[in-house]
Amino acid sequence: MSAATPTPAQAVRRPAADRVYHHVKQAVLDRRYEGGTLLTEGDLADAVGVSRTPVREALLRLEAEGLLKLYPKKGALVLPVSAQEIADVVETRLLVEEHAARRVFPAADSLVRRLEELLEEQRRHAATGDLAAFAAADRCFHAEIVRAAGNRILSHLYDQLRDRQLRMGVATMNAHPDRITKNIAEHAEILEALRGGDAGAATAAVHRHITRVGALVRGGTDGGAR
Repeated sequence: MSAATPTPAQAVRRPAADRVYHHVKQAVLDRRYEGGTLLTEGDLADAVGVSRTPVREALLRLEAEGLLKLYPKKGALVLPVSAQEIADVVETRLLVEEHAARRVFPAADSLVRRLEELLEEQRRHAATGDLAAFAAADRCFHAEIVRAAGNRILSHLYDQLRDRQLRMGVATMNAHPDRITKNIAEHAEILEALRGGDAGAATAAVHRHITRVGALVRGGTDGGAR
């Protein structure tokens, strides 16, 4: 292999700006960078091992997504989750997920099996205390039901809530550790209703679950939503 030929690892290595973007975004979502934290280009460049130019590019992308606010010559402020954002997410989830819970009946065996797998995955992450992974599996559980409803536009709309749901989910579990066990129990209730063919029970279980989580998030996020 000549010196000019990249190794397999080099060939798949992300561009510098993408590495910074994913580093910062993941840290914001799992609350290693909490709301109100001021990030500097120099510190991020050192953390990821890049120059400041790709850091600026990554921060601009994250500002466009509503996670950061840039301040010239100072850095980027991680934006707290606002009370209005929480209310909007909860309202949207109720509209989409209750509709999906009604539309998936009769629930396909493949959907039931996938939800069983995700519920077991949540139990594993709960046992190891991995809140970020638990929140991701939690979000996937709901997304599978929405996807199974067969409306691609609604599914795409729901996917746009992903980052907000993950961030709020980790915040809630940090503030209310007992919520992990309750989430598992409520997901099991939704799954049992789907498995048993009771559309009314499934819709009611989804409504109770989202409403309870929404009430806790309103009191458990960082910043002004406390």
